[in-house]
Amino acid sequence: MRLIKHDWGGYTAFLLAHQHPERVERLLALDIPPPRGMRRRPTPRYLALPLLASYQVLLATPVVGTRVLTTGPEPVRAAIRAGSGPRAHWTVEELDVYANVLRDPARAAASSACYRTFLTRELPADTISAARGTRMHVATLLAMGAASPIQRILDPQPGPNLRVETIPTAGHFLPEEAPDDVLELATSWFSD
Repeated sequence: MRLIKHDWGGYTAFLLAHQHPERVERLLALDIPPPRGMRRRPTPRYLALPLLASYQVLLATPVVGTRVLTTGPEPVRAAIRAGSGPRAHWTVEELDVYANVLRDPARAAASSACYRTFLTRELPADTISAARGTRMHVATLLAMGAASPIQRILDPQPGPNLRVETIPTAGHFLPEEAPDDVLELATSWFSD
């Protein structure tokens, strides 16, 4: 199967490709670094990772994370704006498409649990896996927004099965900010 996924969907697709490479022919991940197999250059920017993850800690906190998401749309609006590139111009209505879904208590609780699981289970496992030198075995294209906070801090590095492309001026929300670039990358990547 060929997959194109963004953010948490991309993270999940990386896990699938890593654990069952026979099931994934090619992967296009959008602005989410692979959990395993990525060589990170130890740069001073990497030290800013806790700042980037601070919103994750807040959302992962039991009761607090759910409350932040359900009290109003502004936290989600602010997070989307902060993760967007300089050319992104969101209307309140567009932002609220995302914010309103997360205001539902069940969805807010599920989002909080997702962040909590990532920080308490996945991230430690990734650290151990990275120390062992685990690599991706599936042909993967990682598209990053040049203005994405993830790109600025993690500086993803290509590897034997990982190619990295940067979309200029886009932030984290590549499907919304640069749909034509994403389509062009996907068409080229999946037609090879």
